[in-house]
Amino acid sequence: MKPYDAKPNRLLTCLSSDLTGQPQLGSYCAGFEVQQWRCDAYADHLIEWLADYALKEDELQVHHGNMYVRLRQAAVRIYDSEHYKARGEIGEITLHAICRDFFGTIPFAPRVFYLTSSNDVVKSFDMVHVRYMDNEGFELWLGEAKFYKEASSAISAAISSVETHIDQGFLNREKLILGPQVSKAIPHYEEIRELLSSQTSLDSLFKTAVFPICIACNSEATAGNTEMSDAYRKQVAQELAALEERVAKSGLTQKIRIMLIYVPLGSKEALADSFDKRLKGIVA
Repeated sequence: MKPYDAKPNRLLTCLSSDLTGQPQLGSYCAGFEVQQWRCDAYADHLIEWLADYALKEDELQVHHGNMYVRLRQAAVRIYDSEHYKARGEIGEITLHAICRDFFGTIPFAPRVFYLTSSNDVVKSFDMVHVRYMDNEGFELWLGEAKFYKEASSAISAAISSVETHIDQGFLNREKLILGPQVSKAIPHYEEIRELLSSQTSLDSLFKTAVFPICIACNSEATAGNTEMSDAYRKQVAQELAALEERVAKSGLTQKIRIMLIYVPLGSKEALADSFDKRLKGIVA
């Protein structure tokens, strides 16, 4: 078995999915237990995905003699990052887990950081995955994740980030960074590498790419319910529809393929605290 063939058991439930429209849509929830949103179970699940998210494929050769070392290695990488201070990794791990679990994507390059001409650290896409199709083709999944308190602020920030990413000059620079880091072990390596070469038009990349946007934020529906009822699903669908409207108004769907992923939270603060306690327990 290859390392990426193994995945944690599924926790999140898909509340709705529409892969026929533009943008494609999906909502996912941790569910409820004893009439409470499953905050701690969600935090545990994020820890389960930690190694898959933070380690490279050749580092995922885990056995009983090194499993703690690998988990701690993954935890330290996250805990020591500047981005962690804003708890952004929670959104990124969530996006990573949903795409890996529900759509069978795999990372094709490590997450990269680089400097601009002003020496500011600029992060590339929050997720760089590839999805292999039944017809032996593939799609590059270049994702953006936002872990916010308010949905309106989250979707505004996500749209702004994606607009920056697909800017010709910015994306061409990102291609120069990502291209050399594509793993030679993955199928279609040469074709993926060619798409990310400076000589290849961005139009070719856009035809092959999907841009997932993950919005994980406080939800009135989740905070106000105690079970996965039809009424709850309907309320979440209304919240997702409001996000979809914002994406539609941005005009992005006229340029690129977007998958809008909504994760309604009972409490962003509670999830951040619960995850932080678990992470600190590993790195301490």
